[in-house]
Amino acid sequence: LYSPMDLKIGRCRLSIAGLKNCRKYQNESHVRVATKYVNLTKSHFAQKATQAECIKLNGSIELAPKLGICDFIIDLVSTGETLKANNMEELEVIMQVSSRLIINKQSYKTMKKDINNIVGVFN
Repeated sequence: LYSPMDLKIGRCRLSIAGLKNCRKYQNESHVRVATKYVNLTKSHFAQKATQAECIKLNGSIELAPKLGICDFIIDLVSTGETLKANNMEELEVIMQVSSRLIINKQSYKTMKKDINNIVGVFN
């Protein structure tokens, strides 16, 4: 896939969060994390030499630490209001996220002129 432009909508960040006053994860060799983003989570913690036990959840992930299911969550954060409402705090931003236009390579080869015209209108 090609990604020729950022649509500048849906901006947010993928972040690690935990209950306020929770233990920090930086010096841990093993953490339990609830997330929808298992591959990104494992990759991030592997770079920190920390083994991440990932619990795949969808929906209200913020409830998982309160229920004792996990120590931390990794989820998309826009304003942080949902975290605050659940007595949580953002501990680390893993990456910035936004919506992007993507184009199939074959479509780009066969419709390059049309696609470039469309992209040019928005740039």
